[in-house]
Amino acid sequence: LVEAGWTILARNIHVGRRELDLVATDPGPPPTLVIVEVRWRARRDFGLPEETVDHRKRARIRQAAFTLHTAGALPDGRPLPVLPVRLDLVVVEPGVPPRVRHHRAAM
Repeated sequence: LVEAGWTILARNIHVGRRELDLVATDPGPPPTLVIVEVRWRARRDFGLPEETVDHRKRARIRQAAFTLHTAGALPDGRPLPVLPVRLDLVVVEPGVPPRVRHHRAAM
């Protein structure tokens, strides 16, 4: 994401009892505040990593993102940029190089 010009604002932050993997800004166009869920799986024995994000997980991420956006600041007090919000999913599978799939607006 950084190589694509994104700015990572926070990693593994807690919003109440929920956790968000990444909070970043996508320069766009248009510039967007992005909440990123990251999934990593070593094997596909039990399906694709994307399949582990069920409706309950999506609802928890949406709730945490809404709470964070409404607060207007990260838990450490740094203000969030005033931008539209998008929820993305990034999947990493091992290999040389690792396989990375980025699903925009996935949740």
